[in-house]
Amino acid sequence: MAATTSTLLYLTLSLLLFLQFHIVFTFPFDVDADADDNEVYVLDNPVPNFRSRSRMLTQGSNVIKKGTHCDPEHKNICDGVSANKGTSLLYCCKTHCRNILSDMNNCGRCGVKCKFGERCCNGRCTSVVYNDNHCGKCNRKCPFGVKCEFGSCGYA
Repeated sequence: MAATTSTLLYLTLSLLLFLQFHIVFTFPFDVDADADDNEVYVLDNPVPNFRSRSRMLTQGSNVIKKGTHCDPEHKNICDGVSANKGTSLLYCCKTHCRNILSDMNNCGRCGVKCKFGERCCNGRCTSVVYNDNHCGKCNRKCPFGVKCEFGSCGYA
């Protein structure tokens, strides 16, 4: 009888630990909006007469592909350039163009990394786990009276 009870207790605890593990790692976060390698930035003000040997630049001087190579020592294509109707601000971080308004490794400025459970929302590392205005991802607002829990509106 004691062996059956301890086995049942062991199985119950194992199941609970598995479910806890599953819940922790299944947040409905938008894993990384900047992870798409095909993402492009449409410049708000095209750069006149910009010539580059980079294959990352497309369609003349109006569009920059995410991760375009740049030179932080010299004036370059992503030197505080506004793109995508003001929703992106490009800077040269470690020789690549990065959007400091949403890049989790360069949030607000080059080298600023957001912590676990945070996203880069408009250039600020913001908790998205229990924030009713940024629930699970930037700018996802929960309905009035509904709380954000574990990155989901009305989780319970």
